[in-house]
Amino acid sequence: MFKKILIANRGEIALRVIRTCKEMGIKTVAVYSKADAESLHVRFADEAVCIGPAPSNESYLKMDRIIAAAEITNADAIHPGYGFLSENAKFSKLCEEHEIKFIGASEEMISKMGDKATAKATMIAAGVPCIPGSEGILDSYEEAEKIAVDMGFPVMLKATAGGGGKGMRAVWNKEDLKPAWDSARMEAKASFGNDGMYMEKLIEEPRHIEIQIVGDSFGKACHLSERDCSVQRRHQKLTEETPSPFMTDELRNAMGEAAVKAAEYIKYEGAGTVEFLVDKHRNFYFMEMNTRIQVEHPITEEVVDYDLIREQILVAAGVPISGKNYTPQLHSIECRINAEDPHKNFRPSPGKITSYHEPGGHGVRIDTHAYAGYTIPPNYDSMIAKLIVTAQTREEAINKMKRALDEYIIEGIKTTIPFHRQLMDHPDYVAGNYTTKFMEDFEIK
Repeated sequence: MFKKILIANRGEIALRVIRTCKEMGIKTVAVYSKADAESLHVRFADEAVCIGPAPSNESYLKMDRIIAAAEITNADAIHPGYGFLSENAKFSKLCEEHEIKFIGASEEMISKMGDKATAKATMIAAGVPCIPGSEGILDSYEEAEKIAVDMGFPVMLKATAGGGGKGMRAVWNKEDLKPAWDSARMEAKASFGNDGMYMEKLIEEPRHIEIQIVGDSFGKACHLSERDCSVQRRHQKLTEETPSPFMTDELRNAMGEAAVKAAEYIKYEGAGTVEFLVDKHRNFYFMEMNTRIQVEHPITEEVVDYDLIREQILVAAGVPISGKNYTPQLHSIECRINAEDPHKNFRPSPGKITSYHEPGGHGVRIDTHAYAGYTIPPNYDSMIAKLIVTAQTREEAINKMKRALDEYIIEGIKTTIPFHRQLMDHPDYVAGNYTTKFMEDFEIK
């Protein structure tokens, strides 16, 4: 087992990893930018190393500084959390070259699954259902137009190196294809330095449902059931729940089997998710694989009583998994609490938290690095907390979330708490009748 783990991340996920490490008797090293000197992950780690100024490209994305921090503190492993370098093949390889265990996917695995076009080809070979579309990257606009016409509109253009909704365009007719092609490529080039595009059939009334998987170094994988992530704004998740209100036993078995097949086909090691789009007829299609821990992992932990960070560490240390597949026995919902103003188009709201009070009670969990007096820097993602509730039924979980949101007080900045409180009363959400298009018609009151 590892003696000391450096966490190459910040905020709530860094604190989350530190907690499990401490429970396992493993020493921890926090890295931080100058903007994060007062963050809780710095305070609660055994050691902390400043790696640069506030901008992430001068701190949390500086591979050489993170490796140096690991070497001077004698850390024998690095946990990347999510975001930043968690799915960076070069960083995974760099850790290997310095004989530091990267608690995540290998360089080969990240490369294979990080490029969406390559990942789709791999999943087709594995026998996992995929969305109809182009075979790999499109060579030209002419090829894109031919495939779109043959396949039929609507279609979805996607950047092969995309993420966060960038480089994606829904196209409903032939006349709009060329402008969408040009703008998507331009955005992809600016965001990722790669303007490669591929195309898929646009799935109407889609739900975004992901399957949590864990694979070990012996080629064995298992799944921990699903999470419904369909409530999104600009392809960014706002709330998640498990089990999905759209799920049936037959669909769960089929999706779980496909996810495990995908993981074992590529001999996946670590925690990851296989993400699917599910249409209104409950046909499901592979969308992408995330080779890291997810923001929404706590709801899975709550319904199957399973510490996913602990499992990541054990798998990285060479411990085999049980191979058991899990079905949720409870219902859990997560609301992402962001420092944003929902009444002003979710505009970021960094600044000092003047007053802070967390909800409590049975079945309420808060993952956060925020506290009264903490200043949220403007340099990073605006998520400051995750509010997770768990109950026997979905109805009870919604009622518990309402109560918890009413108790959650954060003053000095704007947050998404009022939005989530409104969401919990929305008749379509309460009925479980929502798709990835849900937010397009949602009116903030």
